[in-house]
Amino acid sequence: MTPDQIKLVQDSFREVVPIKTAAAALFYEKLFAIDGSLKALFHATDMGKQGAKLMAALGFVVHGLSRAETILPTVQDLARRHVGYGVEERHYPIVGQALIETLETGLGEAFTADMREAWTAAYGLLAGVMIAAAREVQLAA
Repeated sequence: MTPDQIKLVQDSFREVVPIKTAAAALFYEKLFAIDGSLKALFHATDMGKQGAKLMAALGFVVHGLSRAETILPTVQDLARRHVGYGVEERHYPIVGQALIETLETGLGEAFTADMREAWTAAYGLLAGVMIAAAREVQLAA
């Protein structure tokens, strides 16, 4: 990611924070619309609390993009935990699609092509780190 992309992601996330509860609900709505089978991963989950966790994790990652090396261990731990929840590598592109669609809906016309590209790059970085960490867990099993 370029410094300009990082700034664009961080600046746009500030616009999401005031609508974070609605954005989290919209994210899961979009996620389940893309792949209804993913609902099974959340069968015993309080979705309000899950949405708050999603937004906290997203905020942590977004704010840490300018110093990615400091957040990577936490992101890797998150990926390892997700393996235990039943998350598979094939789920990552679906989550990315739901994230981009959520931002597009939530930010409306403010969600520009450059912003889409920056968020896609940020999610690609995050997903790549998480997938690699998840593979390590699976290989060790």
